[in-house]
Amino acid sequence: MSTDERWIDENGDPIDEDHRGLVYDIRTLVDRRRALGIFGGIAATALLAACAPQTTGSEASEAPQGAPGGAPPAEDDSDLLEGEVPNETAGPYPADGSNGVNVLDDSGIVRSDIRSSFGSSQTTAAGVSLEIVLTVRDAATGSALAGAGVYLWHCDRDGNYSLYSDAAKDENYLRGVQQTDEDGTVRFTSIYPACYSGRWPHIHFEVYEDVDTAVATGPIVKTSQIALPEEANAKVYATSGYEQSVRNASQVTLTGDNVFGDDGGIHQIATMTGSVSGGYTAALTIAV
Repeated sequence: MSTDERWIDENGDPIDEDHRGLVYDIRTLVDRRRALGIFGGIAATALLAACAPQTTGSEASEAPQGAPGGAPPAEDDSDLLEGEVPNETAGPYPADGSNGVNVLDDSGIVRSDIRSSFGSSQTTAAGVSLEIVLTVRDAATGSALAGAGVYLWHCDRDGNYSLYSDAAKDENYLRGVQQTDEDGTVRFTSIYPACYSGRWPHIHFEVYEDVDTAVATGPIVKTSQIALPEEANAKVYATSGYEQSVRNASQVTLTGDNVFGDDGGIHQIATMTGSVSGGYTAALTIAV
């Protein structure tokens, strides 16, 4: 490496560093401090990088688990037969023993007219009359399931569920069990349910092998829901007593519902006949 000409004597020989003077000493000190600053910064950066938590590619791409407001796990319909009604949630108010309350072992639960409470209360739920006709068939053979037990329940005109909601906790109306006839059909006399916030108007049901199994809270063959058609909903909700349903119904759609939305309720929409003044009949044939 060549020497700066400023540090060469008259004979062309390099001047020893100890004799190059104050200017050389100052410049050397400054250059060394700069070098230390540069290398110190590099070292500090490397140290910070080494101490930082390491995140793998998969961890970086994962969304947080268990966030509030997540949809409940979907029911498993992978083994459904062609035309079989989908499996749906029983919701938080089944009163079948799976969520605290069990009305199925109460004397009086086997009945066709479910408008009134039975036992200690005789309160009758108010609302537009609704006859519910459910026909149950074997999905594998298509034949009627005679002698099956069907437990059916739904909310009242105000969106309350008996035995659960504060306003209806002492009631057990709008719940009942029936046995299918030789055609696989059961009939319940009830009232038109409300549309409460966040859900399309619906009716819950469970199918059991027979009534004895139902009232003994035995194995359930099928849990699903009936969707009520929009045209009838609009007419009923325009009547006195259903005012809150008008607002709630305007904020939901069948395709956006968290139960019927995946297929538009194709196997669950009831066929509706009748009128507000004379009462409606909701009929549905299901395969289980």
